[in-house]
Amino acid sequence: MTRLAAPIAAISLFALTACADETISGYVDADATFRLVEIDGAPFAATADISFPEPGIARGTAPCNSWSAAQTAPYPWIEIGPIAATKRACPELNAEQRFFSALADMAIAEISGDVLILTGEDGGEMVFRATP
Repeated sequence: MTRLAAPIAAISLFALTACADETISGYVDADATFRLVEIDGAPFAATADISFPEPGIARGTAPCNSWSAAQTAPYPWIEIGPIAATKRACPELNAEQRFFSALADMAIAEISGDVLILTGEDGGEMVFRATP
């Protein structure tokens, strides 16, 4: 039995590292950027976006700053945070705060073609569309 333990452990480790990415980044093109078009049914006039360039990472731009965060929840769940952002001020800081607050509350992701919909447990919703 002892002689089998090492090969079985090696195979188990290989199987764990060879698993496909189960986060949203495994379901979207790593080069895709999704622009926010509405929050809770209202158009979002400022510019903000999100992308998933590698497993476990979400990043993008907000109305004033660039940002990045961990995202390790398995699809269709999403848990973005903590959010790290640059600290530049601009006239759209209120829109940026609304964006970050909504983003932190999202719990479910749905990707359908070029549309990404994030939904919060309390019913909030963010709709993004892939940029060409």
